[in-house]
Amino acid sequence: MIIFPAVDIQNGKAVRLKQGRAQDSTVFAEDPVEAARTWQARGARWLHVVDLDGAFDGAAQSRAIVQRICRELSIPVQLGGGIRDEATARAYLEAGVTRLIIGTLALEQPELFARLCRAFPGRIGVSLDAEAGRLKSRGWVADTGLTVDDVLPRLQDDGAAFIIYTDIERDGMQSGVNLPALSHLAHAARVPVIAAGGVATLEDVQKLYPLSRDSRLAGAVSGRALYAGTLDLEEANAWIDAREATA
Repeated sequence: MIIFPAVDIQNGKAVRLKQGRAQDSTVFAEDPVEAARTWQARGARWLHVVDLDGAFDGAAQSRAIVQRICRELSIPVQLGGGIRDEATARAYLEAGVTRLIIGTLALEQPELFARLCRAFPGRIGVSLDAEAGRLKSRGWVADTGLTVDDVLPRLQDDGAAFIIYTDIERDGMQSGVNLPALSHLAHAARVPVIAAGGVATLEDVQKLYPLSRDSRLAGAVSGRALYAGTLDLEEANAWIDAREATA
């Protein structure tokens, strides 16, 4: 089970939003590259980066920053936000991103999503972002009318390499994870699942960990909690490592 520190980029800074609201952001670092370096130094094994401006505007906004992060880090980077065509996907992968997270395009343009998966096998994942069980798109402002169960079979058949599930109501709120929803998805999925939204304390990691043993849960993204200190990355990694050593 991997803990993915999140570096969310808005207006060139590392921020965290509450429930995905663009106007409700907190700046945690003036330089996202420095934030990324800090998480690597503290033991991160992967980095989760989101171009928030791209997610809301529909066009890649932070490519230069992402390229610097990839150049200066030795750990792999996964990236989401504003990736809505093959040219953008290719440019980010060529810039050093290990794998991409697709949200809006996967839900609204299935044929293009499938083409991306074929073009970059094993490197395209899906972000499923739900509020009250209904999936959102376009930076979480558009209601798709769909549920996870509606889209999961098709996304996997199209070639999705992994899935990130975010409970929007819990995102940035440090309110704990939606264990029933995550358990349902992780047991239904054929590909690795990463939890996001509400991963606030070591106790949350401990609640999720059993799913990594008996389902497809592969990790958890955490942002605000790591920056605020309610979740300690080194402590979480040490706890997971101890369990893995005796498994």
